[in-house]
Amino acid sequence: MAKPEKVDAVAELTQLFRESDAAVLTEYRGLSVTQLQQLRRSLGADTTYAVVKNTLTEIAAREAGIDAFEGKLAGPTAIAFIKGEPVGPAKTLRDFAKGNESLVLKSGYFEGKPLSEDDVKTLADLESREVLLAKAAGAFKANLSKAAAVFQAPLSKTARTVDALRAKQEA
Repeated sequence: MAKPEKVDAVAELTQLFRESDAAVLTEYRGLSVTQLQQLRRSLGADTTYAVVKNTLTEIAAREAGIDAFEGKLAGPTAIAFIKGEPVGPAKTLRDFAKGNESLVLKSGYFEGKPLSEDDVKTLADLESREVLLAKAAGAFKANLSKAAAVFQAPLSKTARTVDALRAKQEA
């Protein structure tokens, strides 16, 4: 029979999986408590970075309908549960791993699909949603400005022609 603490831990992990839009599985062997706290702070309020027990995580992921971590849960494991846009937290994890070789990105999932370590790094290389929307708005504005100039050009030419005809009539 399962201990109540383990049942509660599985329920909590299952809830985290269900509430998250993405998750990144990491190995943190060799990181100090101070480094883990620094990483947690840098991930922001929308990301929960939790050190987890592999067996309980496997059960919780299965209960949440996630099979992205099969065969990946070995060694000291921590998961970044990401709510909302995953690009920022993925960048933070990638950059932290560059500065701290003890942090290893193992895998992840996003929108129900498994991600490899390379997929997580590719996700981190993307620009944020806000930046992409700003670029799209800029492109639309530029195209509208060009269109307005094109539509304005015949009017300008017509106005000059009318002015020239009036000048001839007055002369």
